[in-house]
Amino acid sequence: MLVVGQTLPSSPQLVVLVVGSLIAAVAGVAFERRAGRRPVARLRRRLLLGVPWGTLVSAGGVLAVYLFIQGGLEAWRNPVVVPFRAWSYLEPLGMATAAFGHNGPGHLLGNLTATLAFAPLVEYAWGHFPEERGAHTFADAASNPYVRAFLVFPAAVVAVGVGTAVFALGPVIGFSGVVFAFAGFALVYYPLSTVAALVVSDGLGLAYRALRAPSLTASGRPAFVTPWWADIAIQGHALGLLIGIFLAGWLAQRRGSDLPGSGRLFVGALLVAVGQNLWAVYWFLGNGEYVLFRAVGLGLVALLAALVAAVGVDSGTTLSARLQAVRTDGGSPDSADDRRPVGDDTDSRPSLVAPAALLVLVLVVAAVAGAAVPTNLVSVGDDELPGEPVEIRGYDVTYAENVQNGMVSVIDVGVFGLSTDVNTSGVIVRNPDRGVWTTAVSEGRLAFAGRQRAVVGGVGWREEVTATRHGLSAAGGPTAYRVTLAHDGDERLAYHSEPARAEPRVAGWNVSLVATDAPAGAASPFRLNLTRDGERVSLPVPTGNETVAADGVRFVREDRAVFALVGNTTTRVRVARTETYRNTE
Repeated sequence: MLVVGQTLPSSPQLVVLVVGSLIAAVAGVAFERRAGRRPVARLRRRLLLGVPWGTLVSAGGVLAVYLFIQGGLEAWRNPVVVPFRAWSYLEPLGMATAAFGHNGPGHLLGNLTATLAFAPLVEYAWGHFPEERGAHTFADAASNPYVRAFLVFPAAVVAVGVGTAVFALGPVIGFSGVVFAFAGFALVYYPLSTVAALVVSDGLGLAYRALRAPSLTASGRPAFVTPWWADIAIQGHALGLLIGIFLAGWLAQRRGSDLPGSGRLFVGALLVAVGQNLWAVYWFLGNGEYVLFRAVGLGLVALLAALVAAVGVDSGTTLSARLQAVRTDGGSPDSADDRRPVGDDTDSRPSLVAPAALLVLVLVVAAVAGAAVPTNLVSVGDDELPGEPVEIRGYDVTYAENVQNGMVSVIDVGVFGLSTDVNTSGVIVRNPDRGVWTTAVSEGRLAFAGRQRAVVGGVGWREEVTATRHGLSAAGGPTAYRVTLAHDGDERLAYHSEPARAEPRVAGWNVSLVATDAPAGAASPFRLNLTRDGERVSLPVPTGNETVAADGVRFVREDRAVFALVGNTTTRVRVARTETYRNTE
């Protein structure tokens, strides 16, 4: 019998997972064969040995970038991120690597599982064996299935990745632009299978988490979170999806492929776009605040679905032809390969709708991509940073509050009352030579965790700067705090807040907590300021079991709290308490 705090051992749980998955896989293949379908044979007709080698090579390359270029092999949970973002055209390293780097293991694994779900559909549609009339396998490099699987497909993935980075709006990082290109391509050929791939992606992620931690004991706990939609590179995702849709439409037109009907394409596009949160259009207001435009985003998603449906106009077979194809070759109504109209009763006259849709796609892609060009051509702000920044190989790291965001505000744009002239607060990292300006740790996250690391570096090197916040919360009032930065054995004061006034009055005195500008490591970094009728008294905040006094008022420290006592009475009033943190590192 299990009680609270107990759980099953990991080994039996893993056995259940592995055995159950194997039985399910074998049963699935057996059921398909019993129904007269041969899934393995169909895969071998399209893919070399039935394996999506290009997908595996691409996923392996992304993993290698994280492990060996970003240093994830040494610091799995905290890789080097800053230099590998797409900062500007003035920094080629970031542009070349942004699409293949990631900001942490969760980000990496999410994109890898999505790749393994979507990319095989793309590789299957394209095929390792040539489809052009008169072409022969191994006749030349273009028809060599090994070249197509191990070189051409990964090269196309790299090209799409670099393209999504070069035309991304903002310093993006991650493979998600390419993942959306996979989804867009697959959507045109296999709309229903693409919707199913969304579930497969979630299933792969769940399988990884189950293998890594078979059971999880959890309870409610406080956490610092930003809106989930504020972490989405919506423009980059939309760009990738549009590129994938265009490439699939172009390939279908070139091959004369029979695509699914417009109804399937519309429904598939709508479900994928909604499921992948392409409707989450937002604007950055500064200092950790954002605004989400749900209605606008959903309207744009509906237009996108209509555009995708137009690509398949007059391309799908009739229902009877599709069912006949299923009966004759054991295929799937959602499969575009090996499928030609049988007894086609559709209008055979050529339609200009699909070519026009491709032209509109080109214009939309150009508009979405073009928005990023002006910002990527401009360097970041080079105004002097406040305080005394930590300098590391061209990087400046400091802490500041309510300063102009040197990245967002570099181009002043105003739309419907919204502007790019915004402020930011937190640990700031800047490198003008690399076009880097970012808030590496927000003020809110540092206030929640108390200590956070900002990582800078490049190919083959990394350095860490540790930001630490020490604060005293005034009773019924705000918090007075200091932020220090430590690097390579040196710790310095980076910021101190305004005084924080406590709500209680003690013997007519107003009590304020003051974070001083004393050097890091000073014995008394905080003081008590007492004001009454023009009088002013300043006392050090007591530490340990010390007591400080002024004009009949004593202040004592008990554990994490500071109390005030008047005269010889035993009545105590709490005026301050040490700020508590929940370190997340």
